[in-house]
Amino acid sequence: MAVSLLRQLFLRCTQPFSSSSGFRMLLLSALVGVVAGAGALAFYFATNAVDHLLLGSVAHYHPPLEGGADSAQISQITSLAMDVYWLLYLLPMLGGLFSGWLVYRYAPEAEGHGTDGALEAFHQRGGVIRSRVPIVKTLSSIATIGTGGSAGREGPIAQIGAGFGSLVATRLGLSVANRRILLLAGMAGGIGATFRSPLGGALFAVEVLYRDPEFEHEGLIPSIIASITAYSLFGAVTGWEPLLATPHFRFEHPGELVLFLVLGLACALLGLVYVKVFYGMRDYFKRLRMPNWLKPALGGLLLGLLAMVVPQVLGSGYGWVQAALYGKMALWVMLVIALAKIVATSLTISSGGSGGVFAPSLVIGAMLGGAFGATAEIWFPALTQDPQAYVLVGMAGFFAGVANAPIATLIMVSELTGNYGLLAPLMLVCVVAMIAMRHNSIYEKQVAARIDSPAHFGDFVIDILEGIRVGELASKGREPTLIPASMTLPDILHKISSAKSAYFPVVNPHGAMVGIFSLNDIRRILNEEIPTGLVVAGDMATTQVIYATPQDHLTEVMKKITIRNLEEIPVVDPNKPDMVLYMLSRRAVLAYYAEQVEKTRGHYQQ
Repeated sequence: MAVSLLRQLFLRCTQPFSSSSGFRMLLLSALVGVVAGAGALAFYFATNAVDHLLLGSVAHYHPPLEGGADSAQISQITSLAMDVYWLLYLLPMLGGLFSGWLVYRYAPEAEGHGTDGALEAFHQRGGVIRSRVPIVKTLSSIATIGTGGSAGREGPIAQIGAGFGSLVATRLGLSVANRRILLLAGMAGGIGATFRSPLGGALFAVEVLYRDPEFEHEGLIPSIIASITAYSLFGAVTGWEPLLATPHFRFEHPGELVLFLVLGLACALLGLVYVKVFYGMRDYFKRLRMPNWLKPALGGLLLGLLAMVVPQVLGSGYGWVQAALYGKMALWVMLVIALAKIVATSLTISSGGSGGVFAPSLVIGAMLGGAFGATAEIWFPALTQDPQAYVLVGMAGFFAGVANAPIATLIMVSELTGNYGLLAPLMLVCVVAMIAMRHNSIYEKQVAARIDSPAHFGDFVIDILEGIRVGELASKGREPTLIPASMTLPDILHKISSAKSAYFPVVNPHGAMVGIFSLNDIRRILNEEIPTGLVVAGDMATTQVIYATPQDHLTEVMKKITIRNLEEIPVVDPNKPDMVLYMLSRRAVLAYYAEQVEKTRGHYQQ
């Protein structure tokens, strides 16, 4: 009852703008942005509280903090003593145990890295996300991330925002298309707020859907509105400083682009390893003969064992990125962390744990970039302007490659660091990494292009038919069986007995069409028990003939056929509409359309 009253009130308030649904969608996008921002705040404070309590106060694990440049020099991998900090290595297991039980008990689709769940809802489920999923995702992700799991906030907050957008659209009875748009707006709002990246969050939501360089342009403006709203709310509470502090990087040596090009290829190569390990471990955990809800606990236990050797793999890892941006990490330490973080993230998320892959990917890319920059400074000192700049560029390039989202990634990294001085190398590295990684993605539910998404199947039916004229199907038409208007029913039955058509044009002595009848018209006459010798073709034919010309588009023909439920339509000479050229069947149109779809699909998949 309350939902019905709310819907009536909403429709009444927007009635003056009913001539265009744009205002209504913008208003709803802002509403989704408010809730996404509030959800991002709740998730942020809850995760930090659990992290501070368990990892900080109980286990005494204090990695460098992001947002400052005061971390100490890190020249070795420090292993913490088990007799003092033994609980630190058990916390990921306890977090995985709680997360696994919660997810598989109440919402199995909430397992994994969240963004894939939102992508699947967009492409396969008409934008529908069960209302309990955001709640379960929030709690399970807090447990995973707050206990040291190698996961980020992007996946959970994307699914939380998307879930609310889907819920609003469903409750208000909006169309499937609008529900999908609000789902994207929710994703954009959550990500834009969490990473303090309003433009990057909006672009990420509409770009991450596809492996090819395409955007869901219908959702761009609502995503921008939601992202601005959520970011403003989040910033008003937590502050406006970028997530990571950086030196003032500048790009002033074009020759250095050669090194950045090589870095892009290195990002793609390590990204391929990352994807293979991530999904290879997922398949391994799926094959294990144990309850699904226990698998995240096993992943957490193995993560704890890895952390005994490389404790830097615990948590989101932004503090280590911060240290690398100011040149306070040794080359070999960054290499070890990059490789260990791949394994740690796979153990956390591929086992069924809850969390995002954005933060771990940034850490891996930053460590790779930092190691690359340090190596470049040793081998090519004259060409390397600032080795720390490669940390920032590596962050963007690595994630752009594994996510196939170069534009959103370079904007997000620029926004979350507050540094726009490296746009040229960022663009180069992101594009190179994406091209090299094009057929591999950390987001399994991405589709190749819009044409491959069930969400847009109807769009391409119209688009393909609009580009085809009836004349192109002349070879698929049937020669008409012309019936003189004066022919009696017995003669008609004899003439059409071998015909393949279902519709028969009726012509006058000059061969001009004066009407048309179908087999159903003949059956109707026979059922009326009228003497067949008294019935002539002109009596059965309708003079209201629905026809097409060779210049007509197939969209127009399909509308005519569908509205009148016809199986066949005469194609006439445009200069002489009473002269029938051939008969075109519904089956021939659909068969031709199927051929064009396969050709188009093959073009996109090359």
